[in-house]
Amino acid sequence: MHSQLASHVDYADETFTGLHLAHASLAGSTFADCTFSGCHFMEAVWSDCRFVGCTFHACDLSLAQLPGTGFSATRFEDCRLPGIDWTRAAWPRAMSGSPVGFWRSVVSHSTFIGLSLPRLQLKDCTAIDVDFREADLSRADFGGTDLGETLFGDTNLTQADLSRARNYQIDPGRNTLKRARFSLPEALSLLYSLDIVLLDS
Repeated sequence: MHSQLASHVDYADETFTGLHLAHASLAGSTFADCTFSGCHFMEAVWSDCRFVGCTFHACDLSLAQLPGTGFSATRFEDCRLPGIDWTRAAWPRAMSGSPVGFWRSVVSHSTFIGLSLPRLQLKDCTAIDVDFREADLSRADFGGTDLGETLFGDTNLTQADLSRARNYQIDPGRNTLKRARFSLPEALSLLYSLDIVLLDS
C-alpha cells in the first residue's frame, strides 16, 4: 500500500487508499490492475499516464485533467468525476468496447464529444449537462442514469439501452437510434422535437 504516487513509475497490483493529492501533477506513470479507494484527486493533472484494468472506488476526481492519459478496462464506482474533459485523454482509434465504465458516479458537466465509446456503461449515475455530441455510444447502457440537460447531436445510439434512463432530451432526427431501447413514460420526450400535435384519447 502506498501513501504517495510518483511520476514515471510503473505500478502493478497495488492498492491505494485515502490518498490526498488534490492539485497534484503526475506524468508518465502506468497503473496495471490497481485499486484506488477513497482517494482525493480534485483538480489533479494526470499527463500521459496509463490505467489498465484499474478500479476507482469512492474517489473524488472533480475537475481532474487527463491530457494524453489512456484507459483500458477501467471502472469508476461511487466516484465524483464532474467537470472532466475526456476528449483530452488518449483513446484508441478502434475498439469493440468502452475502455471506461461508470457506476453510481457523478459525471456531470463533462465532455465526451466525438469520442468512440461503444458499449459504454453509465449505470445509476448523475450525468447532468454532459456533452455526448458526435460520440459513438452504440450499445451503451444508461440504466438508472439521470441525463438532464445532456446534449445528444449526431450521436450514435444504435442498440443503446435507455429503458431506465430519465430526463433525457433526444431528437430522433439528429441522432441514430436504430434498435435503441426506451420505456414509457420517459420515451414520450422523443416526440417533443417533432412538429406534431398530441391529443388525449
